[in-house]
Amino acid sequence: MGSYGKLARRALETDSPVMVQIQELYRSTKDAVSLAQGVVHWQPPKRALEKAKELVFEPQISRYGADEGLPQLRDALMQKLERENKLNKSKIMVTAGANQAFVNLVLALCDAGDSVVMFAPYYFNAYMSFQMTGVTNILVGPGTPETLYPDADWLEQTLKKTNPPPKVVSVVNPGNPSGTYVPEPLLKRISELCRKAGSWLIVDNTYEYFMYDDLKHSCVEGDHIVNIFSFSKAYGMMGWRVGYIAYPAEVDGFLTQLLKVQDNIPICASIISQYLALYSLENGTDWVKDQVRDLVKNRDLLKEALAILGDGAVKGGEGAIYLWVRLPDSFQDDFNVVRWLARRHRLILIPGSACGCPGHLRIAFAGMPEAETAIAANRLKKGLEELLRDGMVEE
Repeated sequence: MGSYGKLARRALETDSPVMVQIQELYRSTKDAVSLAQGVVHWQPPKRALEKAKELVFEPQISRYGADEGLPQLRDALMQKLERENKLNKSKIMVTAGANQAFVNLVLALCDAGDSVVMFAPYYFNAYMSFQMTGVTNILVGPGTPETLYPDADWLEQTLKKTNPPPKVVSVVNPGNPSGTYVPEPLLKRISELCRKAGSWLIVDNTYEYFMYDDLKHSCVEGDHIVNIFSFSKAYGMMGWRVGYIAYPAEVDGFLTQLLKVQDNIPICASIISQYLALYSLENGTDWVKDQVRDLVKNRDLLKEALAILGDGAVKGGEGAIYLWVRLPDSFQDDFNVVRWLARRHRLILIPGSACGCPGHLRIAFAGMPEAETAIAANRLKKGLEELLRDGMVEE
């Protein structure tokens, strides 16, 4: 059997994380610029960092905190949910980022052998979370071709014909990797379909503040709905690792099950990180909106560079920090295209095959200020021009 015979099948059968592969490609490419990882170019609010810095020597920072999060942070988040998201029947658990929040929920809600629903293009880490839990029946629904919105008609038929019904339906709003969003009427329809079928609906709202062109983000609430939120992107806290779950308060025992998972993974999110999150909230959402507003300049620079691919090849940019790009039919091996762009043009992107859609690319437009994004856009344009003209030439 060799050494692999001693390793867990659920780990062996889980996809390798694409970001690990892309980070290796980035490190091995001299003078590369990256439009790959979903990050923002700003740091947390300066005043919040200064307040957190003063806590470093406080004894409570080095001790365990409550598994579900600092009480004062949870109180502040409850107020935020009611004020901004119109969620009045939810309670909070603070996690070490939104990815860990999703793992908590999968472990608390799903058994090996359950079926679940995602929509392509899907978020690769969420897909992996299902795989490593033994959820092998992952039903991948299509996005509507014109918009990439989740296809609710397909969902309705799938929920009716799957017996037993899928345990979980998962959507990301705004979308990662699609860069689109789920309009409120569609979100409500998906919620109602899940309620009738007896399925949980998990909505990842990591990019709630990243909406453009006067579009609006919305949330839904119910005893079958769990919402995930994050500080990583909005407040530039990627490395601080703070997210949170808004779970239905009326479901008996929900927190008890979440705590079993939480206590065995992080115990609690980093205490100093939670304080930084609390202090960041004090700056208000206007601070976040000020950071997000200028991202349209980055988006438009990259859309201009992608125009060579023709009408309909580029979607997204309505929300989140992504553009979703369809490659020409002769270049369906998107990972090969990604490697070639790195070697030839020192540009790093994400292959769409990692998101269930071969022949596509995900492009992130928030990781660099405008001047650096312009450099990346120029490399992207030159790379695509050469690709379309000559193919993947090598020196």
